[in-house]
Amino acid sequence: MVFTEAPVLSLDLPDPEQDDISTMEFLARLEEAWAVCDRFDLQTEIWRGRILRAVRDREKRGGEGRGTGFLQWLREREISKTRAYSLIQLADSADNLVGEGLLEPDSVNQFSKRAFLETAQAEPEVQQMISEAANGGLPITRKQVRRLSDEFLAATSPLLPEEIRQRTAENLLPPRAVAPLVKELARLPEEQQDDLRRVLQEEPELERVKDVTHTARWLHRAAEASLAVRAFQQGDLDFEKALQEAQRLDVLGLLADAVGQAQALESAVLKLHTSWRRLGGLQERLWVESGSSTPHLRELLTALQSLSGSTLRVSLGELAGGKRLRLQLVEEAADRLEAPPLPSRDGGDGAPR
Repeated sequence: MVFTEAPVLSLDLPDPEQDDISTMEFLARLEEAWAVCDRFDLQTEIWRGRILRAVRDREKRGGEGRGTGFLQWLREREISKTRAYSLIQLADSADNLVGEGLLEPDSVNQFSKRAFLETAQAEPEVQQMISEAANGGLPITRKQVRRLSDEFLAATSPLLPEEIRQRTAENLLPPRAVAPLVKELARLPEEQQDDLRRVLQEEPELERVKDVTHTARWLHRAAEASLAVRAFQQGDLDFEKALQEAQRLDVLGLLADAVGQAQALESAVLKLHTSWRRLGGLQERLWVESGSSTPHLRELLTALQSLSGSTLRVSLGELAGGKRLRLQLVEEAADRLEAPPLPSRDGGDGAPR
């Protein structure tokens, strides 16, 4: 597949010191120049993707197929593997759109880079409409692609009740509000989808669409985060019923935030434990290597004991009123991970924890 040669990048920028040009005209000319850069970027990215794909495929054909030569090629040009495969995907998308006859080779220049990426990820019907517009000489923006994608999704998604699709088709509901609902519903189990669809059937209004979208998002966030929270893996916790109760009380948002914070806290504790163990080992080695002839080094290592011992004391700084946080780290065997009783806020001895 061969595209038309990329245009030479030649821009006629207005002079910022020119007084006989209005601000509106000045900005309009800059906008035109920016659009040229977008098109030039797109052509360059497609060609880079084609080059990288050729390097990868050549190695597969002639080498052992382990990718070492390809990775070496990337390292020499300081290109990450993620970046390389995103460019290859862009080149594949361009070849597919042109190769299937949807898009004429010259019409690629009608797209901004972001608009082309959005089109490549859109549904086939949306790709068809966008390609027809580009082939007709119309410039394609990311906003146009998103609008058409939203309209198609809102009008055709089987995840929506018929009442919502009908009202969207009659322009009683904006597609930009319905499309996020479809995306959030797609992340939920079928049982939760059915419950939310019943709510929409009873009240197919815009405010209810927004409410259900938020509910679906919170349900997904809470369920996804709960899988990573180790505290929930103890006992016979029924997370689904807890979600239902939170939904009945209209506190799903609070629960999703709480579960997210729990996940972040456990992750922070894991990092804390790793740093604590490493610091303890380093401090011990330095203490062995030092001696009476290094009093200042010994003084520094003594100061580190407040962070490397079983009890950590950390200043929270001026923003917390100069308070200090005291944490006690106790490593337990795996068979002793039963949940302890909830302590009082002051730790039971009057000292803040």
